[in-house]
Amino acid sequence: MNALLRLQSELGPVVSVDPLDLAAHRTDKSGWVADGTPLAIVRATTVDHVQAALRIATEFRVPVVTRGAGTGLSGGACGTDGSIVLSVAGLSRIVEINPDDELAVVEAGVINQHLNDALFDHNLWFAPDPASKAISTIGGNIATNAGGLLCAKYGVTREAVLGLTVALADGSLLRTGHRTVKGVTGYDLTALLTGSEGTLGVIVEATVRVRALTPGTVATIGAVFDTVMAAAAASAAITAARIRPAVMELIDPIALGHIATYLGPEGSAGLPLRRGAFLLVQTDGPAALAEAEAALTVLRAAGGEATLSTDAASGDRLLAIRRAMHPALEQLGRVLIEDVSVPRSRMAEMFAAIAEISARTGIPIPTVAHAGDGNLHPNFVIACRPGEAADDPVPDNIWAAADEMFRAALHLGGTLTGEHGVGVLKRRWLRDEIGDTSLDLQRQLKAVFDPLGILNPGIMFDA
Repeated sequence: MNALLRLQSELGPVVSVDPLDLAAHRTDKSGWVADGTPLAIVRATTVDHVQAALRIATEFRVPVVTRGAGTGLSGGACGTDGSIVLSVAGLSRIVEINPDDELAVVEAGVINQHLNDALFDHNLWFAPDPASKAISTIGGNIATNAGGLLCAKYGVTREAVLGLTVALADGSLLRTGHRTVKGVTGYDLTALLTGSEGTLGVIVEATVRVRALTPGTVATIGAVFDTVMAAAAASAAITAARIRPAVMELIDPIALGHIATYLGPEGSAGLPLRRGAFLLVQTDGPAALAEAEAALTVLRAAGGEATLSTDAASGDRLLAIRRAMHPALEQLGRVLIEDVSVPRSRMAEMFAAIAEISARTGIPIPTVAHAGDGNLHPNFVIACRPGEAADDPVPDNIWAAADEMFRAALHLGGTLTGEHGVGVLKRRWLRDEIGDTSLDLQRQLKAVFDPLGILNPGIMFDA
C-alpha cells in the first residue's frame, strides 16, 4: 500500500486529490507557485487527523507542507511536487478564554479577527495584528512570528505566545510553555517554534496572552512631508523623544499617488494625497492625547504639515489611506511585496537606497513602512509582457534589484525580514545575514526535530 492509499483509508473524506484543489494549493498570497503537483490535500479538523497524516508521511518518507489560510507572502505554504499539504484551517475552536489570567487557548486554524471578536465580550483583545488579520490564522501568525501595525508598542506575535501544542514529524505531540506570567524552566521551545515556518513541527493549539481593553481617547495625526526621507527622519525623532505610538505608518509619494488613483476623487476627497510623503501616527490608552500632542510638536518641528484629531471617523479616514495600499497596487498588475527592517534611526537612509535603486533600474518600487519599528515594505511592480501569465516566475531584473535592496538593509544593520518570514523567496540570502556558524547550527536543530527532513523541505534552507 502506498502513502495516498493509506491516507484515504485512514482519513477518508478529509483527503482531497481533486486536480483543481491540488493546483490551488501550489501557491499563496506571495504569488510564488511551487513546481509539480502535491500528492494530496489533508484538511484536518481534529488533532488526530494531523497526527495520522504525519505518521503516514514518516512511514512513507513523504514531504509535508503545513498550511493555514494561505495568506503568507514568502512562499512558505505552497504544495510542492509529491507532498502532502496538511491544512490546519479546520482546527478552528476557541477552546478557552480566561479573563482572570488574561489568556486564551485556541486551535491553530482560528482566524485572528475571530479571536478578537470573541474577546471583545470579555473586555479583552489579542495584540498581534497583521494586515491579513481578517483572514489569517493564529497558527500561521505564530509560524511566521507575524507583525503588523501595532508592533512598536505591543510587540510581534512571539510576545503574545505562552505555550504551544505541536505535532512532531512522527505524529507525537509536544507541549511547551506555561499558563503563568513567568516561567523559565528548561529551554524556551515555545520561542524556538514561534517563527519556525513549519520546519520543526505542526502547531495545532496555542495558549496566548491577551490584554485588557483600556479606556481612553484614541488620537490620530496625519502629517505630510515634502520627501519620504524627511518623513522617515521625523518618525525617528518621535522614537528618540521616547514617545511610543500604537501606530506609526509611513507611505512614500509614489505609493501615495497610486492610492489616490485607487480611491478616486470621491474616495480621496479631503485626504492628504498627491502632496508628498504621508506619515500616520496614532496613540491610545489613558495618555493618548498628551502623547499625540507631544508627537505633533515633534512632527511640526521636523517640517511636517500635521493635524491632530480625536474624532473616530476622522481617524478611520486616515487609516483607510494605509489600508488601501495593497488593493491600489494590485490594480497595477503583478507586485512582489517585500519586507526588510532596519534600525529606526536609519530608515531615511533605507528609503534613499530604495529610491536610488528604483531610479537606476527603472523599476517602480512604491514603499510603505511600519515606521514605529523600522519595518519597510518595498513593492516591486513587475511590468507584464504580452502573453505573460500571472504565475510566471519573477523576472531576473526584479530579483537583481531586490538583491541590492536586501544587501542595503543588511549594510545598515538591518534584517531580511521583519514579519513575512524567509520561506522560499529569501532563503538564498539567509547565510548573508546569519553567517555560516548560525546557519549550520539551525540545520542541526531542524534535524533534531525532523530527522527525515520531511517537514516543509526547502523552506528557509535549501532542500
